[in-house]
Amino acid sequence: MNQNFDIIIVGGGAAGFFTAINIVEKKPTLKVAILERAAEVLQKVRISGGGRCNVTHACFEPNELVKFYPRGEKELRGPFHQFCSGDTIEWFEKHGVELKLEEDGRMFPVSNSSQTIIDCFLNTTKKLGISVLTGQRVQSIFNPEISGENLWKIETQNESYLTEKLIMATGSNPKIWDLLQTYGHAIINPVPSLFTFNIKDSRIKELPGVSAQVSVKVKDTKLTSTGPLLITHWGLSGPAILKLSAWGARILHDKNYQFSIFVNWLNDVDTKEAEQLLKDLKQEQAKKLVAKKSPFELTNRLWESLVLASGISIETKWADLSKVQIQNLAGQLTNASFQVNGKSTFKDEFVTAGGIDLKEINFKTMESKLHRNLYFAGEIVNIDAITGGFNFQNAWTSGFILANAI
Repeated sequence: MNQNFDIIIVGGGAAGFFTAINIVEKKPTLKVAILERAAEVLQKVRISGGGRCNVTHACFEPNELVKFYPRGEKELRGPFHQFCSGDTIEWFEKHGVELKLEEDGRMFPVSNSSQTIIDCFLNTTKKLGISVLTGQRVQSIFNPEISGENLWKIETQNESYLTEKLIMATGSNPKIWDLLQTYGHAIINPVPSLFTFNIKDSRIKELPGVSAQVSVKVKDTKLTSTGPLLITHWGLSGPAILKLSAWGARILHDKNYQFSIFVNWLNDVDTKEAEQLLKDLKQEQAKKLVAKKSPFELTNRLWESLVLASGISIETKWADLSKVQIQNLAGQLTNASFQVNGKSTFKDEFVTAGGIDLKEINFKTMESKLHRNLYFAGEIVNIDAITGGFNFQNAWTSGFILANAI
């Protein structure tokens, strides 16, 4: 027996729920169902932002907002003019969820709990009469253009459904990508984005938890990044590294995650300037021990490690620094080379670069250019962002535009 709906959304995540709610709020007569393969919906929402759910980012200018998307910058400009971060804040407030702003621009529920977002979605879908069907792993999709029917047919392991309009909001799901490929959609090969760098190096081995404001570049590429860097037990992390991994997702994948980076611990001070600063310090602090106290905005532990790596002993006074030692220290401070051997991803919060080719989507409606009444929302398409609430903003915007179009 087939179950009939006006609209079926495959994927019970952020994009799927937001789309469903917006559709039925605009047209309450429509019969809408969300099909989710797992036993629970909204699992990624639950764990995002360390369980707090980073809903969006306080960047309210569409032309600025698109710059946080390594893939999708051009395509999202129009959509963001229709539904941007400010609209997201307003939408959630209207649905009883107040958001708060953190110093770095990220926005979270005032409750500091992703459960607030989950409850909002579950309560609203219930109130609107949207069917949320779990344990529905899609096995096959039959296109009306091929079957001769007017409706899309979706078969799960134990049910079959008919619908006039089909919305795919499955995120990075290889099985679904394979199904869509059989209908002619090109899939841009998925590779990890947002990962940390595995580095074994004596200079940072004893410093997990230490952070600094830095600039980083990848050797033999144009990839550069600035921002906070965090030393971890396995290497380097923090926004500066994550940004680099997002913008360099394909390049670093092609290098098999074996490459060199240069870290400027003084951020925007170049080697020549650093040498001059060290020469001045040699005069000013002649009798003091070099390694004892950091003269820059670096922790004393990190400073001491870089001093030792420059061939300067713990007992050396500023007055006794040789020209070569000053050059070495300036190099360690502004152009420290590290060898990266592999990556670590946050298993729960991974982001993938790849998905449905953006050329095959109409970004005024989020409808497939190849098949009528087939739509896409969220990360199933080849759009991804750096960390900070931007991936969720893409889910909200695509869902809103899709709902409007339908």
